[in-house]
Amino acid sequence: MPPAGGRRAAPAEATRSVPGEALRDAVDGTETAGARRGTRMTNAAGNGTAPACEPESAPREPESAPGTPSAPYGAANGPEDAPAVLHGAATGPHGGAATGPVSASDAPHGTPDERHRAVGDTHSAAGGPVRAAGGPVRAAGGPHHAAGGPVRQGDGPDGAGGRRISGGSGEEWGELVAAALLGAERRRPPGGSVRALLDKAAAETVRRRAGARPAVPGRRPVPAPEDTRTPLPAAAERRLAALLVDRAGGAGQTGSAGRRTAGPDLGELLPQWLAEANAQGYRAPAALLPALLDAARARTDLRAETLAFAGPRALWLARYNPDWKFALRDGVRQQLPDEEPEAVDKLWQEGLFAERMALLSAVRRRDPAAGLRLLASTWRTERAEDRLMFLDALRQGLGPADEPFLERALSDRSRTVRATAAELLATLPDSALAARMAERARSCVALDRVGGTGIVVEAPHECDADMQRDGVMAKPPAGRGERAWWLSQIVEATPLGVWQERLGGLSPERIVALPVADGWRDDLHAAWCGAAVRQGNAEWARALIGEPTEPFAQGPGDPAKLLSVLPEEERGAWAARFIAAHGLSEAFRILGVCGVPWPVPLGRAVVDALEIAREAGSYPWSFSGVMGLAERCLDPSDAERLAPLAAVPGEREGESPGAGAYWAESFQRLVATLRLRSAMLAELREHDGSSQAEGDGTDRAEHDADRPRGT
Repeated sequence: MPPAGGRRAAPAEATRSVPGEALRDAVDGTETAGARRGTRMTNAAGNGTAPACEPESAPREPESAPGTPSAPYGAANGPEDAPAVLHGAATGPHGGAATGPVSASDAPHGTPDERHRAVGDTHSAAGGPVRAAGGPVRAAGGPHHAAGGPVRQGDGPDGAGGRRISGGSGEEWGELVAAALLGAERRRPPGGSVRALLDKAAAETVRRRAGARPAVPGRRPVPAPEDTRTPLPAAAERRLAALLVDRAGGAGQTGSAGRRTAGPDLGELLPQWLAEANAQGYRAPAALLPALLDAARARTDLRAETLAFAGPRALWLARYNPDWKFALRDGVRQQLPDEEPEAVDKLWQEGLFAERMALLSAVRRRDPAAGLRLLASTWRTERAEDRLMFLDALRQGLGPADEPFLERALSDRSRTVRATAAELLATLPDSALAARMAERARSCVALDRVGGTGIVVEAPHECDADMQRDGVMAKPPAGRGERAWWLSQIVEATPLGVWQERLGGLSPERIVALPVADGWRDDLHAAWCGAAVRQGNAEWARALIGEPTEPFAQGPGDPAKLLSVLPEEERGAWAARFIAAHGLSEAFRILGVCGVPWPVPLGRAVVDALEIAREAGSYPWSFSGVMGLAERCLDPSDAERLAPLAAVPGEREGESPGAGAYWAESFQRLVATLRLRSAMLAELREHDGSSQAEGDGTDRAEHDADRPRGT
């Protein structure tokens, strides 16, 4: 109970004050640090209890300047706990300054004059009267403050009418702490003596602890938007939590000597889980949104599916964590803020870059022409790196209407912006840039006039200014000749239809089969491969990739990129025939572009090739990449068919020691992963009413928990 007519007494033992400790320990005083830390505070009567604070009628200490901390470095909180700390006076059992008024018995060390000055003077060094045994402490509230000026009323920075104390408190405090830490022997203390340093420290401590205005409350956040999609079944939600926990490492990682451990790699199954969840139309549990955003931040390949699954709540949440700002840029399914043009224009003019990028993508999906007008309105004032990103966003809905804008971008002062504009124009077969490139290509490549059965090439001899404006880079990469480099860029940007007209109306298969004079075949075919991939021309890709049974080094193009242009069924069939003819040594990148799950012929070809490698005595970690793809891409229904391969066979004569056991372990992992994928799909395809009802209630509770209190 507080004493009658007064406020509650301050605690007898205060916590340790870090700046006070530094000030007392660092300077040369008459007392040692150990003696000061061992001092026990007593009051004037010597009974070991805390003296009472001043009565309620006593003048209250003024508030500190706006923004000044009320209790720095662990000092007592509140104006009623602010003592006058003079000359390292009374300390608690842990060395901190004791709270409450200072009495005569609180200064057991030092000279009588020091003790008299610490307690008995009517005007202390801090600038105000100090009364013993219950009198009011007014060190910070006297008519003249020790820091060098009167206390005057003034409006705080927020206009709330707070008090402001004149003088540079922050600078003075920094000087005091620096002097204490360095020591009086190394740096002259303020005032020229240890006593003056302690006097100033006492006054400044009281001043800083005299009080502070509470922080102005901020705006309540807007509640998270509703997500009306179907909630996850309980089993699928538990599975998702396990996948997210395992994504950073755990079972199924590579062990010593390149061996893969026996458990399935759950993190690698997360993309398939997300794709199936989105196909089923589920929404993400609110409690797992942070983990989903963290996963998408760590893996860019997860972002599209993750943000689609997380929905509008993830975009709402991403605004409160700068680590998730990618969601505002990559949230490809983000809705427009408003259908009103004024709202869209305001966000475009005032929003953050990530918000503007997401807005431009959203507008382009809805109305490509409106998106182009939005970008053109601020194009000249954008930074070069921003222009590059905005220009790349025009791939969404790119069409002939974008050509005038892209033609102007060819004259941009940024080289990367010019190159991107040229690349986009090259994908428009009827653009002016495509026509200019076609004219240059015709002058470089033609049929042999003598026999008409071959191709002759005359590469450019210079890269003029017009070529550079159209995106032809003059300086070749290391190891590449200039003329070959210029030729490849011209041919790659030329519409493929030009060659059938230029080369006698032959089909792509017959054109590719023609001999090329003077060793230009590889350069010409590589440029055609790049054009086929850029323009998505399956006929030319099929001609350039050739038959899968032919020698692998038929052409210089990338078979995996060419294969990605073909229809999915054709990709699987071509890859199966390729593996049957050449094995797995060159198959990894080709398998990576095949659809999931693999068609039956491709899955059978991969398993057969693995069995052949095992029979040949190879170790399984030589094929760890293919095994990893098989775990994620084989049809889950193949698990039972592959189970016999997981048995540990006896070692045969001539076989590498332990190879059979390692192969059995690899197949065990493969079978276990296929069974896990089958269970995942079953959980996501569970649509019974009880699971949905349970999920509705759980998710509603999660959504309510997301709302700030009072909303």
